[in-house]
Amino acid sequence: MEKKDKVKYMRRYLIFTFLFFHNYIYIYSNGRIGKFLQGRPCLILFSTGAKTNLLRKNVLVFMKEGNEICLVASKGGSPTNPGWYHNLKANPKCEIQIGRKKYTAVAKEVFDEEREDWWSKMDYMNKGGYSNYQQRTKRKIPVLILNLS
Repeated sequence: MEKKDKVKYMRRYLIFTFLFFHNYIYIYSNGRIGKFLQGRPCLILFSTGAKTNLLRKNVLVFMKEGNEICLVASKGGSPTNPGWYHNLKANPKCEIQIGRKKYTAVAKEVFDEEREDWWSKMDYMNKGGYSNYQQRTKRKIPVLILNLS
Protein backbone atom coordinates (compact mmCIF):
# COMPACT_ATOMS: atom_id res chain seq x y z
CA MET A 1 0.00 0.00 0.00
CA GLU A 2 1.40 3.38 -1.01
CA LYS A 3 1.78 6.19 1.50
CA LYS A 4 -0.96 8.20 -0.26
CA ASP A 5 -3.39 5.27 0.08
CA LYS A 6 -2.46 4.77 3.74
CA VAL A 7 -3.17 8.43 4.49
CA LYS A 8 -6.50 8.23 2.67
CA TYR A 9 -7.44 5.06 4.55
CA MET A 10 -6.41 6.54 7.91
CA ARG A 11 -8.38 9.73 7.23
CA ARG A 12 -11.56 7.75 6.42
CA TYR A 13 -11.02 5.58 9.50
CA LEU A 14 -10.67 8.64 11.75
CA ILE A 15 -13.80 10.23 10.26
CA PHE A 16 -15.73 6.97 10.76
CA THR A 17 -14.53 6.74 14.38
CA PHE A 18 -15.45 10.38 15.08
CA LEU A 19 -18.94 9.91 13.57
CA PHE A 20 -19.45 6.71 15.56
CA PHE A 21 -18.74 8.52 18.83
CA HIS A 22 -20.83 11.54 17.81
CA ASN A 23 -23.80 9.29 17.04
CA TYR A 24 -23.37 7.36 20.28
CA ILE A 25 -23.21 10.53 22.38
CA TYR A 26 -26.19 12.17 20.63
CA ILE A 27 -28.39 9.09 21.00
CA TYR A 28 -27.41 8.15 24.56
CA SER A 29 -27.44 11.71 25.90
CA ASN A 30 -31.08 11.75 24.70
CA GLY A 31 -30.35 14.70 22.41
CA ARG A 32 -28.62 16.86 25.01
CA ILE A 33 -25.21 16.69 23.28
CA GLY A 34 -24.53 16.45 19.55
CA LYS A 35 -27.37 18.41 17.95
CA PHE A 36 -24.87 19.87 15.47
CA LEU A 37 -22.00 18.31 13.54
CA GLN A 38 -19.53 20.84 12.17
CA GLY A 39 -22.30 23.47 12.19
CA ARG A 40 -24.84 21.21 10.43
CA PRO A 41 -28.03 20.24 12.27
CA CYS A 42 -28.49 16.56 13.14
CA LEU A 43 -31.53 14.53 14.07
CA ILE A 44 -32.04 11.06 15.43
CA LEU A 45 -34.20 8.95 13.13
CA PHE A 46 -36.21 6.16 14.75
CA SER A 47 -37.36 3.77 12.04
CA THR A 48 -38.66 0.22 11.88
CA GLY A 49 -36.32 -2.33 10.30
CA ALA A 50 -37.49 -3.42 6.85
CA LYS A 51 -36.55 -7.06 7.45
CA THR A 52 -36.49 -7.33 11.25
CA ASN A 53 -39.30 -5.00 12.37
CA LEU A 54 -36.94 -3.87 15.13
CA LEU A 55 -36.48 -0.24 16.17
CA ARG A 56 -33.47 1.31 14.43
CA LYS A 57 -31.73 4.57 15.35
CA ASN A 58 -29.61 6.68 13.01
CA VAL A 59 -28.11 10.15 13.37
CA LEU A 60 -28.48 12.15 10.15
CA VAL A 61 -27.81 15.65 8.87
CA PHE A 62 -31.04 17.35 7.83
CA MET A 63 -32.64 20.52 6.54
CA LYS A 64 -36.03 21.73 7.76
CA GLU A 65 -38.42 23.99 5.85
CA GLY A 66 -41.86 24.43 7.38
CA ASN A 67 -43.24 20.97 8.18
CA GLU A 68 -40.81 19.20 5.86
CA ILE A 69 -37.45 17.69 6.73
CA CYS A 70 -35.02 16.67 4.01
CA LEU A 71 -32.63 13.71 4.31
CA VAL A 72 -30.06 12.56 1.75
CA ALA A 73 -29.34 8.81 1.60
CA SER A 74 -25.70 9.26 0.60
CA LYS A 75 -23.95 6.66 2.76
CA GLY A 76 -20.74 8.53 2.00
CA GLY A 77 -20.93 7.66 -1.69
CA SER A 78 -21.06 3.90 -1.12
CA PRO A 79 -22.39 1.72 -3.95
CA THR A 80 -25.48 0.76 -1.90
CA ASN A 81 -28.17 2.78 -0.17
CA PRO A 82 -28.06 3.03 3.64
CA GLY A 83 -30.17 0.68 5.74
CA TRP A 84 -32.37 3.51 7.03
CA TYR A 85 -33.40 4.27 3.43
CA HIS A 86 -34.70 0.72 2.97
CA ASN A 87 -36.41 0.92 6.37
CA LEU A 88 -38.27 4.11 5.42
CA LYS A 89 -39.26 2.74 2.02
CA ALA A 90 -40.76 -0.35 3.70
CA ASN A 91 -42.16 1.50 6.74
CA PRO A 92 -42.58 5.23 5.99
CA LYS A 93 -44.02 6.11 9.41
CA CYS A 94 -41.19 7.12 11.71
CA GLU A 95 -40.21 9.28 14.64
CA ILE A 96 -37.43 11.84 14.78
CA GLN A 97 -35.74 13.67 17.58
CA ILE A 98 -34.08 17.05 17.18
CA GLY A 99 -32.27 17.90 20.36
CA ARG A 100 -34.75 16.95 23.09
CA LYS A 101 -37.92 17.36 20.97
CA LYS A 102 -39.59 14.36 19.35
CA TYR A 103 -41.87 14.39 16.30
CA THR A 104 -43.76 11.81 14.26
CA ALA A 105 -43.37 11.88 10.51
CA VAL A 106 -44.09 10.09 7.26
CA ALA A 107 -41.29 9.64 4.71
CA LYS A 108 -41.47 9.84 0.94
CA GLU A 109 -38.79 9.83 -1.71
CA VAL A 110 -38.78 12.85 -4.03
CA PHE A 111 -37.87 12.88 -7.71
CA ASP A 112 -37.25 15.19 -10.67
CA GLU A 113 -37.47 18.93 -9.98
CA GLU A 114 -38.38 18.53 -6.32
CA ARG A 115 -35.37 16.25 -5.80
CA GLU A 116 -33.05 18.68 -7.58
CA ASP A 117 -34.39 21.57 -5.51
CA TRP A 118 -33.73 19.80 -2.20
CA TRP A 119 -30.45 18.30 -3.46
CA SER A 120 -28.98 21.72 -4.25
CA LYS A 121 -29.99 23.11 -0.84
CA MET A 122 -28.56 20.11 1.02
CA ASP A 123 -25.38 20.08 -1.06
CA TYR A 124 -24.86 23.79 -0.39
CA MET A 125 -25.36 23.25 3.35
CA ASN A 126 -22.90 20.34 3.20
CA LYS A 127 -20.32 22.45 1.33
CA GLY A 128 -20.42 20.29 -1.81
CA GLY A 129 -20.09 17.03 0.11
CA TYR A 130 -23.07 15.36 -1.51
CA SER A 131 -21.79 16.18 -5.00
CA ASN A 132 -18.49 14.54 -4.02
CA TYR A 133 -20.39 11.48 -2.77
CA GLN A 134 -22.37 11.33 -6.02
CA GLN A 135 -19.11 11.22 -7.99
CA ARG A 136 -17.98 8.19 -5.97
CA THR A 137 -21.00 6.03 -6.86
CA LYS A 138 -22.95 4.95 -9.93
CA ARG A 139 -26.31 5.00 -8.13
CA LYS A 140 -28.40 8.16 -8.03
CA ILE A 141 -28.36 9.16 -4.37
CA PRO A 142 -31.94 9.27 -3.05
CA VAL A 143 -33.48 12.32 -1.40
CA LEU A 144 -36.30 11.82 1.11
CA ILE A 145 -38.74 14.22 2.69
CA LEU A 146 -40.24 13.62 6.11
CA ASN A 147 -43.62 15.30 6.56
CA LEU A 148 -44.12 16.11 10.21
CA SER A 149 -47.50 15.30 11.70
